[in-house]
Amino acid sequence: MFSLRLTELPMPTGSKDTGVLLDWLLDSMGLVRRSGGDESGALYRIMREAFLSEPLRGWDSKQLGNQTGLSNTGIHHHIVKLRECGLVTALIDGKWHRNILRGGSMTAAVSMVESQANVILALRLSELSEIVEPSETRMSIDAEDDDIPLSITISEPGPTDSDDRISELVRDLGLAGEGKRAGGGLARDLLRSLCISHHPITLLTLSDRLSESRGRVSTVVDRMRSAGIVERAPMVDRIPQDVFAGMVRQFDARGEEWLMSRGGLGRLDDSTSKALITGVREGTLDIDGVRDKLASVPLDDQRILLNTLGGRMPYGFRIAGSDGDSVSTRVMRRADRTLRRLRTVAQRLDQSLSEG
Repeated sequence: MFSLRLTELPMPTGSKDTGVLLDWLLDSMGLVRRSGGDESGALYRIMREAFLSEPLRGWDSKQLGNQTGLSNTGIHHHIVKLRECGLVTALIDGKWHRNILRGGSMTAAVSMVESQANVILALRLSELSEIVEPSETRMSIDAEDDDIPLSITISEPGPTDSDDRISELVRDLGLAGEGKRAGGGLARDLLRSLCISHHPITLLTLSDRLSESRGRVSTVVDRMRSAGIVERAPMVDRIPQDVFAGMVRQFDARGEEWLMSRGGLGRLDDSTSKALITGVREGTLDIDGVRDKLASVPLDDQRILLNTLGGRMPYGFRIAGSDGDSVSTRVMRRADRTLRRLRTVAQRLDQSLSEG
């Protein structure tokens, strides 16, 4: 069954080195671990010494072992991965599986992978769309997420005895992680919580709600951000609360003069700064009062004020779209960009091989 771990990496710009181009392709398709080592070298040898040299020969495991010097166990392990991601296919000839590079070239094979990946990802994202609750307020504030490189698993639905399709979905999209410590239940519950929320939610709130450690919640949320499904956004509604706490704390510790100078109140217009300083001096200021007085202050100036008072902009996490279709479009656009890069590098690899 088709399964591809798609990872967005910087393009090997200008390189015509076949080793560099092949390594980039294998890494971008999740076929080697980032640690590299023997696994990276073994898979490279299978591709370079067999499938790229004679793509349509029909390699069986014995021939691959003779060609590369790898054990039957190693050959089997890597061939399974190459078949799953769609680069290699096999024909049964008696007791042997004869493996070929699809289409007879890296460009053709990657083009077929691209087509399959787009169709399967669209199918899986349609499942995600069904559980995203539409919201008119979720996207009211622009996200401030860094341009996180895409990392998503694209797997077609497999057989299951469970009616819990969300758990299957988070596993097949790579959101649950890998290995024995994979957090399928946590990823499912986090996705549900974020899909029905109309506002960003902090990690602390999520960890309390799900009775999980903040570290585990953060790990799963990071996977969702890498997949393009979740994004980080500032929680501007929390600014008045944090500004109020900062003003009271700094007034008690450093006084009124510090608040007006280094504390940042002097940056605001006179009427706003005087109202705030009078309120904190007389003890009449509260969070609602801060909110009213900051209403006319630009958001960037509110952030600067919060920073100078020793606070930090509060951030939360949300589903990256007002509805399911918006989320799907966003993820598909990013995946398509990465898949097109794969095709471009595959073309450069084939050209380099033909010239070599």
